[in-house]
Amino acid sequence: MPSPHPRPTRFLLAEDDDDHAALVARTFAQQEPAHSLVRVKDGEAAMRLLTRQSPYETAERPEVVLLDLNLPRLSGHEVLAAMKADAELRMIPVVILTSSADEGDRTRAYQHYANSYVVKPLNFEQFRQMVRDLSDYWSGWDARAASPSPN
Repeated sequence: MPSPHPRPTRFLLAEDDDDHAALVARTFAQQEPAHSLVRVKDGEAAMRLLTRQSPYETAERPEVVLLDLNLPRLSGHEVLAAMKADAELRMIPVVILTSSADEGDRTRAYQHYANSYVVKPLNFEQFRQMVRDLSDYWSGWDARAASPSPN
């Protein structure tokens, strides 16, 4: 069932797997309303975008981060910990979107205040449905607090 009042939402996807990223992008493109999706391929790029460092000085902050754990340069765990330690970033919801079903990864993510932990399904159609469900939830059902204004 679609959300009651879907709204366009700005998502950041930190994902190094091109196939997974393409599937998320295609699924988002097929939804109403259209969401904005920016994809980065590693943890350092995610942090540069979130903190508006080069080349992302003019980038809008995402409203929701979809974060893979197994990223090059900075792991998803490191990105999550840095976000939740930063007063300007900690209110941005973070959905861990990973292939890891490891209990240690899940526990560590929640210890760093992840908002959700989703294991990527192996089945293509289940993966698409999961992405649609995430989009519906975060664009309509979730009542997020307003993020602090950037300086």
